[in-house]
This record gives sequence, C-alpha cells and structure tokens, in this order.
Amino acid sequence: MTRAIFITGTDTNVGKTIVTATLARVLRNQGVNVGIMKPVTSGCVERDGTLVSEDAELLARAAGVNIEEDSVPYRLREPIAPSVAAERENVRISFQVITEAFENLLSNHDFVLVEGAGGLMVPLSGGLMVADLVLAMKIPLLVVARPNLGTINHTVLTCFAAKQLGIDVRGTIINSFPVQPGPSESYVPHLMDTLSGVPLLGVFPKVESSDQHAIVEALASRLATEPTTKIMLREIGIGTR
Repeated sequence: MTRAIFITGTDTNVGKTIVTATLARVLRNQGVNVGIMKPVTSGCVERDGTLVSEDAELLARAAGVNIEEDSVPYRLREPIAPSVAAERENVRISFQVITEAFENLLSNHDFVLVEGAGGLMVPLSGGLMVADLVLAMKIPLLVVARPNLGTINHTVLTCFAAKQLGIDVRGTIINSFPVQPGPSESYVPHLMDTLSGVPLLGVFPKVESSDQHAIVEALASRLATEPTTKIMLREIGIGTR
C-alpha cells in the first residue's frame, strides 16, 4: 500500500489546502504520524526576511508537526504560475530535489499528504507540469472539485487526463458543498460519481468562517462521526489506527 497521496484540484481556489488539512487533522486525531508537503508554493509571504508558505503552515498545524525544510522545497514570492514565478526569481525547480525531500518525509512519517499547485496541468518547470511531478513521485492522486456550474466538465477532464497519463486516480472530493444546494449544484455529486470514471469519496460541506483553521476543525469533527470516512481513507490508501 502506497503511504502517500497527491492532492490536486480541478482549478485554483477549489479548496485543496482545506481538504488536505482536514485529512491531516483526521489522521492526527486517529494517532497516525502524518507528514505534509507543499512542493511548490507561489504567492508566499515574507516574514523577517524569509518567504513563508501559509498553505504549508495550515497543513502543518492540522497535522500537529513542524514545517520541515523537506516539506516546502520551493517557496516563490509572486502569486502566479510557478514556472513563471521561478523564472522571475532565478529559481530552477528540480524534480529530483522534490522527490528526495519526499523520500525523507516518508522515512519519518506513517503517511504523507502532498498538496499540488493549482490543477494538474499547471506548469512547474520548462515543459514539465504538476502531472509530471505526480508521475515522478510515483504516488496516487486525489482530485478536489468545486460544487458549482462547470465542475463536471473540469472534473471529468482532470480525471481523464490523469488516467491517460498513467496516474492512479483514487477518487474525487467535492469541497464547500452548500447546505442548501441550488439547481446547478444538487445534481453534481451523482453526475461526478458516474461520469468521472473514479469514485466520489466525499462531499465536504461549506463552513461559514473566515478562519481556515476553524473550518478544518469543523470538517474534521464532522468526518469523525460519519461511517463513510473509514471507506474514504481506505480508498485513498491511508492506514488508520
């Protein structure tokens, strides 16, 4: 059983970080020593002269671990495509550096959650994209989708492209699903489950809060009470205690 999963999105701002952090919190609460990784982050903030990945901070807090250097190999300032940000900052993104950091994390943790940048076809270095990084890391994929109009197209395309490239897609998760779905949202779970070619593993409800950590805590608490959570974790490949 692979001891890691790569989390990608159907688009930017679909909630990959919230979903990844929620999974990290669920695992931590079950006694799993979970590691986190954000291989490339663009749009980092500067604190005391150091670039900081706020996404990685949320993941580490949820997992109850410190941010290791291996967790954030590449931190870029501008909130643009990573390959462009890296070029402007004279940084060369090396997949070898990332995979070596990943192996180090695997040696210290029971399971590692890896959050990608944007979607599967986001360029990282030259002609290499996020999909190429997933293949280089040799780990399965989890796709996070939004619940509103257009998501079926984006999700089916993402899953289709991943499978055509030989990536093991374990399933999809719909994030921020409204408590009272509208006409363009109510049918999404069924169609996504039947058309994407992979199982729908979870529907995370929308939590009204401006505090991301509070959202993660609320979602993790809810998942702890749902019998389908064990199935979701099993399908992703996460061993729980």
